[in-house]
Amino acid sequence: MKKSVYARPKKPMFISVQQRSTRAIPKAPEIAEPLVIDTFSECHVTPEAVARRMVEYLGPTGDYNTLEPSAGTGALVSALLASGHSPSEITAIERHHKLASKVASLGVPVIQSCFLDYAEDAKGKVAFPRILMNPPFSQVRKHIKAALSLLGRNGHAEPATLVALVPITYTHEEADTLETLPVDTFSTCRVHTKIVRFKTSKD
Repeated sequence: MKKSVYARPKKPMFISVQQRSTRAIPKAPEIAEPLVIDTFSECHVTPEAVARRMVEYLGPTGDYNTLEPSAGTGALVSALLASGHSPSEITAIERHHKLASKVASLGVPVIQSCFLDYAEDAKGKVAFPRILMNPPFSQVRKHIKAALSLLGRNGHAEPATLVALVPITYTHEEADTLETLPVDTFSTCRVHTKIVRFKTSKD
């Protein structure tokens, strides 16, 4: 990853979003025993406030099947549930079996698989009108590309929407930058990140 990712921005940048009342965000499950997670997992837990704003950027809650491709400890899943998303409308992907079991304890379906493998198998068979993700930073382009291949309205009139937390160096001509986050957003590392959003009207 480029060194510029780890530089502090001159100032945070925010865009306003419409606030709506939400239930208290259910806490991601506590991990009682130490987890040995391989270094390639890059499990950077999304802070609660950031997760809440990412869900708001998805748009109004409705009967949208929503994909979380890198569920980790369940921070984004918890924020989705707090906003009113039904557990039956959320599909979480997490390859690490202990993390997957913790996310499943929130009551959502969890597929224990590498997301890239899942996306390859699911391409053309399923479309998600909402995708919320914090992908591994070293493979961000592969994961965003795979997620976009699964993004579609699936019968809804509104555009399909993908919101992702990515390194500041990530660019895509169809992505709108919504926020530039402080370099100390994550407690376990100092990394320069932002929130981006894609919208598409494709089926």
